[in-house]
Amino acid sequence: MSSGNTTRVRDMPDGTTMEVLPNGELRPYVPKEVTDWARIDAMTDEEAHANALSDPDNQPMPEDFKGKIWRGPHVRAIRRNLKVTQEEFAERYQIPVGTIRDWEQRRTEPDAAARAYLRAIAGDPEGVARALHARPTPNAAAAE
Repeated sequence: MSSGNTTRVRDMPDGTTMEVLPNGELRPYVPKEVTDWARIDAMTDEEAHANALSDPDNQPMPEDFKGKIWRGPHVRAIRRNLKVTQEEFAERYQIPVGTIRDWEQRRTEPDAAARAYLRAIAGDPEGVARALHARPTPNAAAAE
């Protein structure tokens, strides 16, 4: 990649994105519009399909690969939505941090029980955390 058409940017702690100029100075980054939406809107479905097929970086998925698509919950998205680290997520929901890393990096997939647990966490994260950390109360019938 040549440096003539590359824009260097830096994400700042306050959430803004700054462009890094050749002399090292920073200025607010304003992305350049590079998509010709009028041309895309004017395409027929057949033209759009042919255009997509001609993109070497966007080839159709081979038939033998379709069964290998990741179908598990997006653990990283759940965790990031909660604004917690992997370690905090692991502690809060009593899942080994190594397991969370493996799921997020797609090295392994959660089994059916773990997928259900992750759906419960995504649906009611505070309720699941409360249930996990609640102290069991003695059963009145067992006390007799």
